[in-house]
Amino acid sequence: MTSKYYFLLTIIIGSACHNIQRSEVESTAPIINTIAFGSCSHQDNPEQLWTEITKAQPDLLILGGDNIYGDTHDMTLMKARYDKQKSRPEYQNLLNTVPVIGIWDDHDYGMNDGGKHFSKKDSSKWLMLDFLDVPADNPVWRREGAYNAYSYGPKNKKIKVILLDTRYFRDTLSADTLTSARYLPNKDGDLLGEKQWQWLEYELTDSDADMHILVSGIQVIAAQHDFEKWSNFPQSRERLFKLLVKTHPANTLILSGDRHIAEISKIDLEGLPYPLYDLTSSGLTHTWSEVWPEENKYRVGEMVIKRNYGLVQINWQQSSPGIVFQVKGHNDSTFLEHHISFDKAHAEAN
Repeated sequence: MTSKYYFLLTIIIGSACHNIQRSEVESTAPIINTIAFGSCSHQDNPEQLWTEITKAQPDLLILGGDNIYGDTHDMTLMKARYDKQKSRPEYQNLLNTVPVIGIWDDHDYGMNDGGKHFSKKDSSKWLMLDFLDVPADNPVWRREGAYNAYSYGPKNKKIKVILLDTRYFRDTLSADTLTSARYLPNKDGDLLGEKQWQWLEYELTDSDADMHILVSGIQVIAAQHDFEKWSNFPQSRERLFKLLVKTHPANTLILSGDRHIAEISKIDLEGLPYPLYDLTSSGLTHTWSEVWPEENKYRVGEMVIKRNYGLVQINWQQSSPGIVFQVKGHNDSTFLEHHISFDKAHAEAN
């Protein structure tokens, strides 16, 4: 059904930018008022949240990674797991109602906490793109990595969604054997790879979108927990923040997953004219088996340790888009709600 919503516009720029290409959704596409997103959905778990997401009637669903649990070098087995997830009647009903885009994390990449040395990453990428019904003429099929961008809506209500690939080019992490952390930070390592960095800068520079959404399989802002996160690659995290300050994309927020919890993280970057939020929604089919405290100095509100999906509702009736972020669950339950303003003065006052 994806081809119903998209057509391809390919832009090739000079050799200095390595023939960067991007694909755009047609500008006459419907205005996006509500976005659902989530991650970590095990194909063998009978308790899915697809029906609840469909009932919420979003204009778009973004899958943020671990969209299946593949964890295999056997691509026949990987395909069977994708097929099982996709054939669920409730997921098929969702596909007939809502356009779906997404990116992988590690389990659907094929290797827990995997990076650039995973030997099946190209075959795995093709299976993921097929699962997501990405049109055959989209440039993502022909380049290394699964990163991609889509734009929706007309002028003054245009959203650009940028899907970041934090697996295909990711450098190696070493185990931390001295503390509770899973890994030692790789102080010189990189998450995105140079080609993806150049593409990202191109997507952000002079963008005409009124709102930008960066999607990352792992958390960008939260830095104190013991698991995978951008702060395990401090140079990449700092490079991303500096790139946002340099390019000043309008009204940017981050969506992330991976953690089997939901929470909001917020950071103020000097030179960025609005607060930067990282909205984490993870645990479509499973969450923590026990509860423990976890520090996050950037957290806004409470951490949600329940199966959940995220809902971003956009108010276009003001000078800059206003956001209502909700963490939702079964039976239309709401576990967390937060109002976001891209006006820094207004945000500080509230």
